Amino acid sequence: MAIPEKLYSEKLSSFQESIKVLYLVDDDFKSMCDDYCCSKINVEKYTQILQDNFQRKVEYENLTKELEDDIIHYIIKNME
Repeated sequence: MAIPEKLYSEKLSSFQESIKVLYLVDDDFKSMCDDYCCSKINVEKYTQILQDNFQRKVEYENLTKELEDDIIHYIIKNME
C-alpha cells in the first residue's frame, strides 16, 4: 500500500519514515492521515472554486457598470 502523495508536505517532511511505518501498521494513524489528505484535497478544490467565483464576480461587476452606462445613455438619447 502506497503512502498518499498529500502526506509529503513541507511540514511533515522530517517525519516521513515514521509516517510510512505508522501508516502501514496503525489503523487509527492511517485514518487520521486519510482525513488529512481529504482535507487538503478539499482546500485545493475550494481555493480553485473561490478563484473561479472571484473572476465571475469581476466579470459581472464590469458588465453591470457597462449596462448602467448604456441605460443612462439610452435614457438621455430618448428623452430629449
